[in-house]
Amino acid sequence: MRCKVHIYYILLFAALCSCSETKYVAEGSYLLDKVEVEVDGNHGSIDMGKMKARVRQNGNSRWFSTVKIPLATYSLSGRDTTKWINRVLKSMGEPPVIFDSLRTARSAADLKAELNNEGYLGASVEVATKKKRKKIDVTYILHTGQPYYIKGIRYVVEDPVVSQLLCLEDSVNQGLKPGMQFRVESLDNERKRITDMLVDNGFYKFNKDYITYEADTVGGANSIDLTLVLHPYRGTAGTDSLHPRYKVRSVNFYSGNADGERIRLRQSVLENNTFIRTGEYYSAADLQKTYGHFGRLQAVKYTNIGFRENADSLLLDCDIQVSTNKPSTISFQPEGTNTAGDLGAAASLTYQNRNLFRGSEVLSVELRGAYEAIRGLEGYANENFEEYSVETRLLFPRFIAPFLSGNFTRRTTATSEVSFLYDLQNRPEYHRRVLSVAWRYKWSDANHHDRYQIDLIDLNYVFMPWISDTFRRDYLEDESNRNAILRYNYEDLFIMRFGLGYTYNNGLYAIKANIESAGNVLGLGAKAFGFSKNEQGQYKLFNIAYAQYVKGDFDFTRNIRFDYNNSLVWHFGFGIAYPYGNSTILPFEKRYFSGGANSVRGWSVRSLGPGRFVGRDGNIDFINQTGDMKIDINMEYRAHLFWKLNGALFIDAGNIWTLRNYDDQPGGQFKIDEFWKQIAVSYGLGLRLNFDYFILRFDFGMKAINPAYEGKDHYPIAYPKLSRDLTFHFAVGLPF
Repeated sequence: MRCKVHIYYILLFAALCSCSETKYVAEGSYLLDKVEVEVDGNHGSIDMGKMKARVRQNGNSRWFSTVKIPLATYSLSGRDTTKWINRVLKSMGEPPVIFDSLRTARSAADLKAELNNEGYLGASVEVATKKKRKKIDVTYILHTGQPYYIKGIRYVVEDPVVSQLLCLEDSVNQGLKPGMQFRVESLDNERKRITDMLVDNGFYKFNKDYITYEADTVGGANSIDLTLVLHPYRGTAGTDSLHPRYKVRSVNFYSGNADGERIRLRQSVLENNTFIRTGEYYSAADLQKTYGHFGRLQAVKYTNIGFRENADSLLLDCDIQVSTNKPSTISFQPEGTNTAGDLGAAASLTYQNRNLFRGSEVLSVELRGAYEAIRGLEGYANENFEEYSVETRLLFPRFIAPFLSGNFTRRTTATSEVSFLYDLQNRPEYHRRVLSVAWRYKWSDANHHDRYQIDLIDLNYVFMPWISDTFRRDYLEDESNRNAILRYNYEDLFIMRFGLGYTYNNGLYAIKANIESAGNVLGLGAKAFGFSKNEQGQYKLFNIAYAQYVKGDFDFTRNIRFDYNNSLVWHFGFGIAYPYGNSTILPFEKRYFSGGANSVRGWSVRSLGPGRFVGRDGNIDFINQTGDMKIDINMEYRAHLFWKLNGALFIDAGNIWTLRNYDDQPGGQFKIDEFWKQIAVSYGLGLRLNFDYFILRFDFGMKAINPAYEGKDHYPIAYPKLSRDLTFHFAVGLPF
C-alpha cells in the first residue's frame, strides 16, 4: 500500500513538471525548452562560460538543472486574475519563455563578435532548431576556423617625455608579444596597463582614448602585424602638444559635517591615512588608497576628494572633505534560548565609542545576562542556569607595535585589538568563572586577497569555585565511573597561548589556515625557576596548572559556478591538536567535535565520534564525543529556486579521533590502518532564504554510513530509519 502511495506522488510530480508547461503558450508560438552552445571541433582555449553569457534568451530556470518547478507553479494558476490564489501562484512562479527569432539572430551575431574578439576572425555561427509540439530547442554551433596570431608588434609614442618614462622600445616593458593569439581583451589590457602607469606618474588628464591600434593582416596566413600608437595631447585650442604632467602643490582638509563642526580626528591621523603628498606627482592609485583608508575608519561617515588646477602651472591643490559619525551609540538586544528543551532568555546592552582618542579607535563594552529554566536534573539542587558577563574591546585602526617600517604600515590595512572578558556561570552542577585577556593584530594587503592575524598573547583563566557533591561523586571521584577528560575540564586551568592565522579568498578558492601553541614560555620558566608541581606532576603557576599543547587547522573551499543559478562547492577541513609537557588532555574549548550544521549534517552537534565510539551517558557525552583530530569532506550543489529561496543537495563525510588512547573513549583512537573504516557519511537536502545581508538555512541530513555500528546498522543508506537517521539543522549563513 505504501509503495502505491509513493508511485502516485511520483506520477503527480511528473505531471506537474511536464504536462502543464505549455498552458500559457499561444498557438503558433513555441516554448523555449533547451538552449545549448557547441563548438565545431576541439578548441579548448574558448571560454564556453563567456560564450553562453552572450546568448540573449535562455529557457525557463530549472531546479538543480533538471525540473522546471517555477514554470510549473506559474502554469498551475488560472486565467482569472481576480482570484488571489492565481495571483500568488503567478508571483511565485515564472512565466514561460517564448521563442523569439529576432533575439536568436542577435545572439548569433553576438557570439560571432565574441569569437572575433578572441582572434577567430573567420568564424561563423550556425543556429539549429528542433521543434516538438509547442516546444523548441535551440543550438548555436560555433564554426571557429583557425585563430589569428600577432606576427609583429610596434609601439609608436608621439611624446618624448612619455616615451622616456615607458621605455617601450625594450620588449621587456611591452605587454604584447609576437606569437600571442590576437585577442581584443589583450589589446584592451595593454591600453589599460599603459594608462594606469601614466596616471600614476603625474599625467592627470591622460586616458586610454589617446591609445589606438593599427592592424594589418598578412596575406595567406593567420597573422597580424600590429602597431600601438600613443597620440600627443590635444588641448582646448585643438593643437597637439606634450601631455601635461602635474604635481601636488597642497593637501587641505575640510569638515563635511552639517553643523560645520571641525573634523573630529587628529591631524596626524588625517595625514597618516592620506597617500597624496605635496611635491609629488599626481597618482590615481594614491587617490584610491586614500579613499580606501578613510573608508575603513569607523569614525568617518564619508570622504570626498577633489583636485583644483592652478592657472598657468602644472600644480594641483587637493581638497579632502571628511564627514564624521556620531562617536557614541548604545544598543540593546534581547534573545530567546533553547538548550535541549530547557527554555530561557538572554539580553545584552552594548556601548560603543567609535572615536575614543580622536583617532577612530573603537571602544565597545557589552554587558550580557542570561537565564534558563533547568528541568529533570535528579539529585541536584533546584537551581536554574544564570550567566552574567562583561566584555570590553578596544580596536586601533593601525599597528600599535615597534620596529615596523612606515612603508609597511601604510601599505597594509591593519587593526590592533585588546580585549577583556569576565564570564560568570552558575548551574545546579557547578559554578564556573572565566577571565580572558588578549592582544592581537589583523591586517591585509589592499592589492591581494590575503588576510593575516597574530594573537600575540591570549590569557585564559578558568576557575571553578563550587562543584556540587552529586556531580563530584558521580563523575569526578567515583572509582567505577571516573572520567579523566571530564575531571580535567572541571579543574582550575590557566592557558597562555600564541596563534597565527592566514586567510585567502578570491571568490573561487578559499583557504584558511591557523596554528597556535600554549604553555611553551611557561614551560621554559617552570624549569628555569623551579615551579612547584601538583599531585599529577603538573607545574603550577599561581597554584594553578597551565595547559601545554600545539594545534593546527586547515580549510580549503572550491566554488565551481556553472551559471548564475547553479554552482558546486567542495570543502575539505583538517585539524589536529596534541597535548604534551604539562598536559595529557586538551582543554575542552580546544577539542574538536563533529556533527552539526557545519560538519557532517546527518548527525546533531557533538554526537559523532570519536572513531567508532558510542555515547552512553547523555549527561557527559558532550565531553566524551570530542577529540584531538578532525576530518571534514563536503560536496554541495547549490541552486537558485525562485524569489529568495535557494536549494542545496549535499554529501558530507568525516569524523573525529583522539591521538592518545583514553579509557573513557573506547574505539576513539586514530589508527592509520583503520581510520578510513570510521569515516561517517551523510546526505541531504537544504533550503535557504537569502535576504542578501543574511541567509537563513534549513538542512535535512540523513545518515548513510554510521561508524558506531556494525552489520546492517552500519549502512543506514540501505536500511533507513527516519527516527534514528534524520537530523534537522537551522543555522544562519552558509556552512562553508
